[in-house]
Amino acid sequence: MLMFIFGCMSVNKSPFAGREGKYVTSRMLRARLQHELETNVALRVADTDSPDTFLVSGRGELHLAILIETMRREGYELEVSQPEVVYKEIEGETCEPYEMLSIDVPVEYQGTIIEELGRRRAELQDMLPGPTGELHAEYLITTRGLLGLKNALLKKTRGTAIVHHVFDAYQPLVGDLPTQEPHGSLVTTEDGISSSYAIVNAQERGELFIGPGVAVYEGMVVGQANRDRDVELNICKQKKLTNVRSETGETTVVVIPPRELTLELALEYLGPDELLEVTPQSLRIRKRIAGAKMRLRAARSAASPESRSGEGRAQREAGTR
Repeated sequence: MLMFIFGCMSVNKSPFAGREGKYVTSRMLRARLQHELETNVALRVADTDSPDTFLVSGRGELHLAILIETMRREGYELEVSQPEVVYKEIEGETCEPYEMLSIDVPVEYQGTIIEELGRRRAELQDMLPGPTGELHAEYLITTRGLLGLKNALLKKTRGTAIVHHVFDAYQPLVGDLPTQEPHGSLVTTEDGISSSYAIVNAQERGELFIGPGVAVYEGMVVGQANRDRDVELNICKQKKLTNVRSETGETTVVVIPPRELTLELALEYLGPDELLEVTPQSLRIRKRIAGAKMRLRAARSAASPESRSGEGRAQREAGTR
């Protein structure tokens, strides 16, 4: 049985763990996955170095999403990492899965589709007008290239694109591939309840996933930033009460409705340093390392020794000047 995508599932270790779910321990999670193997023949589960983390492989992103949603409705709490592609060694060469992708889209978005799929190194197989005036296109694309594609097309075609894909074959690796558009996250720095005052200020920095009155914790991703880097903010900040009044003080402010975070979109949004917290009532994205200082320290330690020595040399030279 071909497996061409995998993700890590583990027990929920966020500050809100155990609040909404019924089954929250690693023993319960292991038993549920083993029970799923009895009927789901296209699924594989393997242990990892951590006793509370399991490597789950399936036939695609939708396959894993269906399993996660089923467990969520049964009362399980878990965390999911970014889905990744399964590579295979075939005749001494590293290969990756390819899929046949078919898209039906209005003609006015033809350039948008060609540009986006060209960026993902998809090969055009056929393109012809559809029976009702739309454009029908078929591409050969890697499974890596499909990660995040639906979310991108949803925005660029205003939800008018119809996408279908099916596994084709394993072929040689194509090299580096931009699976996602560069984006940063809006990460909260405080525990508490989100306020309308803070949300109005945060709207200028990106698109939010939550509205006012939502419980948050440090390291939780509350939106997508306008820039391609993470932005730290306090989404719980309250307006200070004073006796000073101004002419513009009573101006009505508008809170933009938050973007609905579905399970499928959340899995596509996830970055390598983020986790998806899944509970029966909520979907939350959070950083693997909650503290901002700890994330900065981890990023510095992950840098190469050459870059760190070069950075230190530059700082010493700047200090002497």
